[in-house]
Amino acid sequence: MLITERIDRLQYEGRLLGAAAARAGTAAPVPTCPGWTVRDLVRHTTTVHRWATAFVVEGHRRFVPAAAEPDLDGEELLAHFHEGHTALVAALRDAPDGLECWTFMPAPSPRDFWARRQLHETMVHRVDAESACDGPVSPVEAAHAVDGIDELLRAFHAREKSRVRTPSRRVLRVRATDTDAAWTVRLSPAAPVASRDDGYEQPSPADCELTGTAAALCLTLWNRLPLTAVRVTGDPALARLWRENSAVTW
Repeated sequence: MLITERIDRLQYEGRLLGAAAARAGTAAPVPTCPGWTVRDLVRHTTTVHRWATAFVVEGHRRFVPAAAEPDLDGEELLAHFHEGHTALVAALRDAPDGLECWTFMPAPSPRDFWARRQLHETMVHRVDAESACDGPVSPVEAAHAVDGIDELLRAFHAREKSRVRTPSRRVLRVRATDTDAAWTVRLSPAAPVASRDDGYEQPSPADCELTGTAAALCLTLWNRLPLTAVRVTGDPALARLWRENSAVTW
């Protein structure tokens, strides 16, 4: 996926998030994030956006912690969110392809990393904001869902921080029914190792397989939809293991 496509989608997702937050109101609970209100969600997301923008604009070569979340609410908080989101999109559009700055997962370039990471951060939290409203959640396009699954399985959970581990070697497969995208995730006492198996008609055996549309799989793997949103075959304990241990941290 082109960097420009990710940036365009980041802009779109952020606008949806802001609109949903305004409809719901900042005091509304967020069903997909138990214990959070829309206020918490927007404060968190704008803080992440501004944190990412600083790396892109200022070119920090080392980790710099995010600033404290803003002590704002209501229309003032939503305006702060829109300002930060607009600045992030502009920073990524204006950044050179040769941008050099700190990142925390492998990527073809730092600009590509931050565009991808902020797109999926914003998309997931847009779903959270829309879950606080009465009405349907806006669809996640298959191509962006596949990209989100790929980042989650082959980047986030390839890190030593991943808690998705098993005492013995097991295999989890994820297969999208509306694309040819598929992943094989090898579980063990070490961090998971995921590979793409797109289009394989006879892949190696798996202990458990999750199948569904790319969007349903993406939101299920991010724990925004229940496991019943996809088809689980084989050993359901591996699906539950993912559910209970896959929350990501920076």
